[in-house]
Formats: sequence, C-alpha cells, structure tokens
Amino acid sequence: MGNVVREPHPRPAVIIAVACYSGIVVALTQTMIIPLVPVLPHLLDSSASDASWAITATLLAAAVVMPIAGRLGDMFGKRLMLLLSLSALVAGSLLCALSDSLELVVAGRAFQGFSMGAIALGISIMRDELPPQRVGAAVAQVSATLGVGGAVGLPVAAVIAEKGSWHALFWVAAALAALGVVAVAVLVPESPVKTPARFDVAGAAGLAAGLLMLLVAITKGGDWGWGDRLTLGLIGGSLVVFLVWGLWEMRTAAPLVDLRVSARPQVLFTNISSVAVGFAMYGMSLIPMQILMAPEQTGYGLGRTMIQAGLLLAPSGFVMYLFSSVGARLSAARGPRTSLSTGIVVIGLGYVSALFLRDQPWEITLATVFIGAGIGIAYAAMPALIMGAVPITETAAANGLNALMRSMGTSLSSAVISVVLAHQVVRLGPVVLPSSHGFTLALLISVGAAVVALAFSLAIPRPAPPAAVEVTRDEVEDVTPELAADRV
Repeated sequence: MGNVVREPHPRPAVIIAVACYSGIVVALTQTMIIPLVPVLPHLLDSSASDASWAITATLLAAAVVMPIAGRLGDMFGKRLMLLLSLSALVAGSLLCALSDSLELVVAGRAFQGFSMGAIALGISIMRDELPPQRVGAAVAQVSATLGVGGAVGLPVAAVIAEKGSWHALFWVAAALAALGVVAVAVLVPESPVKTPARFDVAGAAGLAAGLLMLLVAITKGGDWGWGDRLTLGLIGGSLVVFLVWGLWEMRTAAPLVDLRVSARPQVLFTNISSVAVGFAMYGMSLIPMQILMAPEQTGYGLGRTMIQAGLLLAPSGFVMYLFSSVGARLSAARGPRTSLSTGIVVIGLGYVSALFLRDQPWEITLATVFIGAGIGIAYAAMPALIMGAVPITETAAANGLNALMRSMGTSLSSAVISVVLAHQVVRLGPVVLPSSHGFTLALLISVGAAVVALAFSLAIPRPAPPAAVEVTRDEVEDVTPELAADRV
C-alpha cells in the first residue's frame, strides 16, 4: 500500500497523550530496578554477577524485539503491535511480582523488555495520524519519555522498595501497563498505512542469535575472562551470524531490515550515533545512583538512602523531557543534524563535569541535569533524521531499527560499566564495593561514547538546499504541461 490517502486524526492531542503515556510506562521498566541494584544479590539470593541478569535480560530482550516489532507493525498494524507490546509488559510485571527466584525474575524482566518496541511504534503511529506540522514536536515528546520514565521511576521505585516490598514495584508496573492497553484499545485507531508481505522468520532468528551471542559475551566476558574460549567463541560466532544474516537480508524479497535503506548515509550515521548516545544515556542511570548510595567510608560515597538518591536524580529526567521541545525547535530552525550534534556536545560536557564534580550531592544532580538536557535534545532529532530518509511505508521498521541501535547502546553500557565496576573494587569490611577509580573509568568511557557519537553525527550529510532541486521557469516552458507538473 504505497500510496495511502490519510486523513489526520480529528483529535491529535489524544494520540500524542496515549503515545507519551505508553512511552513513560515502558521506560519505567529500564529504571525501576536501578535503586535495587545494590541489594539485588541479597533479594534474589545470588551473586552480584548473576543478579545483574535482572537488568541485562530486559536490555537483551528489548534489543531483539524492537526491529521485529517495527517490521510486524508495518505489515500487520502498528496499533496491534503496540497492544501486544504493552501486554507483554503486563505479563512480565506480574511474573516478577509473584516470584522470589532469580530465574523467574529474569524471565519476567525479559518479558518486560519485549515491550520496548512501544516507543518506536508510538512514533510511527503519530507520523501516520497527525497533521504534518505537529509531527516534529510530538515525536520529540515521545522520544523524551525515556527521561520522564526515569524521573518518575527512580524516586517512586526507591520509596516503594525502601518502605514496602520490592514486589510492589512490579504490581504498580503491571497496573500502569494494563491502563495503557485499555487506552490504546479505546483511543488509538489502526493506521491504514501497511506493507503486506511475508514475515522474514530467518532474518528475525538470525538477528536475535547474533545480538544475544554478542551481548552475552560482553556481559559475561569479565567473569569468564576476555581470552576465554567461550567468550571469544561467542564474539566470533556473532560476527559470522551477522555476516550470513546480512547476506540473507540483501537477497530476500521482504527483509526484516532493508539494508539498502539502512545504508543511506543519513540513516547509517544516525543509527551509529544512536548506539553511542544510548550508551551515554544508560551510564547516567547506572553511575550516579551507586555513588550517591555508597557509604561515606569508601572515600567517594555520599551515603544517601535509596529515596534520597532517587529524588536527587529525578530532575534530570524532567529536564530531558523539557529539552526535547528545545530539540524540536532547533531541528525546525537549523535541521535535525544540528540538533543531534548539539545534544551530544551537551551530554559530553555533563560527563566531563561529573569527572570533577562528584563530592557533593548537588554536584551529582548538576551533572545529571546537563546530561539529561543533552539526551532530550539528541533524542528529539534521531526520529526526525530517520523519518526524513525513509518512505512512510517503512516508518515503523526504520524507527524500530533506530530504537534497536539505542537499545544496543544501553545494553553495551550496562554490560561494559557493570564489568568495569565489578572488577575495580574496594573492600569495606566484609562488603565489596566499586572503587572511585572504577567510577572514573566508567565516566571516561561515557565521555568517549559521546565523542564517537559526535563524530558520526557530524558525518551525517546536510540536506540539499532548496535551490538545488527547484526547476527554473525556462525549463518548465520547455516541456509539456503534464511533464512540467511532474517535475515541479
């Protein structure tokens, strides 16, 4: 259905509100467990390395499902896939709420990760349903819901976990997700923009296998040893799988990911930048919380409670949301490439400030506010760059791939920073905690990610000036009226 006549939704504010609500609820799944990181081994009766799977499982599942959900959304309906995504969040939250074992909690967290396609699907629905003049600002708002989810999730999760049972976190998540299912079912119409085709099962399986092998190797490499045969085997196997997968995607008639479209410089460099920005974003979730909650006896810890740490980090999420509108205005005035680069520079400055300002709680808050502002600006630009380079019939798949790149960044951040902090430790009596040097290394890695993101964002080609595509009056007069109309 390449040429679809679309009438804008009569109540665009309703579509925006539902998409933003869905994004906020889904974003909670990434941040709600962060306050529990220091006590997860005790709660789940496991080692710190094994307990980290409660975080990593969500990121792995999200990385696998997002391009698949986007492709299925283009084929069978974005509203349908959004309903399934939120339903997976309900199921995963209920499983965690009813479980005490590590295995079941990890399984529930994986189901929660399957919901992460909802943000890209919400963005695609808005492109289908909203008047063109409202799409840019609305997309920026939904992109920034990750920040609002973090802003709400950290302090609320801390209060619930400290004052009540940690299971209550997941009961709340299940209830919020169920409300999202109802809102989408009642208020969001199914888009007429679909691309009927055979689903690429082999492509989906190959992508999932390659991602899992790579991310498991990164996550467990520090424990197994980076030179261990299993670690090297998984990395090598993932590279082989990705090579075969790429050849398959290039040759199949209806690929899961259209690599020819993805290879366009505007799409390719935006996606690579997205990996690095996603890495930097999740570093903001992992590092400051642990510094704030570490005992003062460590020499670097600020000895704050879970609730206090959550409240100190909450402003960054709200700033992220507020600055998404700044990113949208900057994109409209100067182009999304400029907006993306500006946001990345602000992110980098925030991490640099954290290298030197982390002795007082307000300093941590200030650094995270800087980082949050930069992420809000950058995240507002990414979907605009992607949607400006792909046809409307591939919107969900392209946004899903971009969301995958961001999720790849958060997964890599979780794996790399967890490995660094797990192997740079100090002993405080019987307790083993990350060292100050470990946090410095983690911050430097995040600065490096911002530098990489900036380099690729600057490589994104600028759009051609209008004069380059205009047809002159003399040219129009030289052709028939019909051809003239076509060329104009």
